[in-house]
Amino acid sequence: MRSPVPRRWSRRPALNVGAKVALAVAAALCVAGSTGVLVHRITAADQLATARSDLDQELRSAAADLTDGRESRARIDPADLPGPVARAVRDDVRVTYLQDGGEHAVLWAASRVSDRRVLAVSRPYTPEEQALASLDRTLLVTGVVATVLVSLAGLLLGVRMGRRATAAARTAERIADGDLDARVRPDGRDEIARLAASVNAMADALGARLEAERRVTADIAHELRTPVAGMSTAVGLLPPGRASELVAGSVRKLRGLVEDVLEVARLDSQVAAVDTEQREVSAMTRRAVAGLDDARVQVRVMADAVVATDPRRVERILANLAANALRHGAPPVEVAADGPVVRVRDHGPGFPPDLLAVLHTSGPQRFRTGSRTGGTGLGLTIATGQARLLGARLTFRNHPDGGAEAELRLPTG
Repeated sequence: MRSPVPRRWSRRPALNVGAKVALAVAAALCVAGSTGVLVHRITAADQLATARSDLDQELRSAAADLTDGRESRARIDPADLPGPVARAVRDDVRVTYLQDGGEHAVLWAASRVSDRRVLAVSRPYTPEEQALASLDRTLLVTGVVATVLVSLAGLLLGVRMGRRATAAARTAERIADGDLDARVRPDGRDEIARLAASVNAMADALGARLEAERRVTADIAHELRTPVAGMSTAVGLLPPGRASELVAGSVRKLRGLVEDVLEVARLDSQVAAVDTEQREVSAMTRRAVAGLDDARVQVRVMADAVVATDPRRVERILANLAANALRHGAPPVEVAADGPVVRVRDHGPGFPPDLLAVLHTSGPQRFRTGSRTGGTGLGLTIATGQARLLGARLTFRNHPDGGAEAELRLPTG
């Protein structure tokens, strides 16, 4: 059994590129709206200051005309003089005052010309109000049009960037799951295109490295075959005894390991051929466990089925599963055939949770051992590779009544 660290993808909700672009556009529009309000206030203040200055100048001209006996449009003690203006001129100051009347605002300028007389001039403030309203409409229309255009442009850009980034992420996930032929189609010259090119370069480098490792592994296994065969021959020449039995057992384990490594290399290089035959599932099951301890392995046939498959590979899968159950679990090991489904269950502590998570995601990892016992970890790797080659489905779980269980479902179509 192996117990590698499982690969976990983050499931926390996160904003995609499109949403981030939309938020950036919204922030820019908020800034634009604030700028429009600021323009309105500055323009209104400038207009009022200019109007006050002009009307104050007119008031001074009217006072000079009154002194020289000339006519002017200024009025003495007008009846409609606003109260705040009348109170302010008592302090002998010139006053300008905007009388807010909604759509009929009036701008006043007044000063005291004698102890009890007030000279005042007024004019409608409507032109300035209309100009300011026109400016507000222009700002509003311009803002709405800019909002729509920028929002559409930002949405289109965000969706396009999001799709490209998502495609690159999905391709990276496929590569991580073992599909080394997956590639991202580069589009453009921006950062996402650079990311796509980097993902493709990573896949190429990873594929080349794995291929080199496979060749090295296969070459080493082939080179080991000859000395292992010589050791097997030499063991037969040793005198009987405990020492020769220990050496013979070690040589058998080494020969099995070499054959397993060669089998993994063939599966990885995808050069293995499938020889399909019509066979009974029950017969393949019995042959698979024929070399194991009958007292520790029990075979039950609940329903039989005839399937078209490679019997040698099916038997190898079941033999590996049963041997793995004996090595890492506890007897008895039950091998039950139910039509095209074969289940192998032991009565041990079951799969550790971390190992079970790995088996459900990335599959068995070679040369890794679990927490229950030692082992090379090639048994389940070979079983999984053989099942994939046959188009069968191999799953692992803990039985509700205890123990680990592996289920091989053979294709019937």
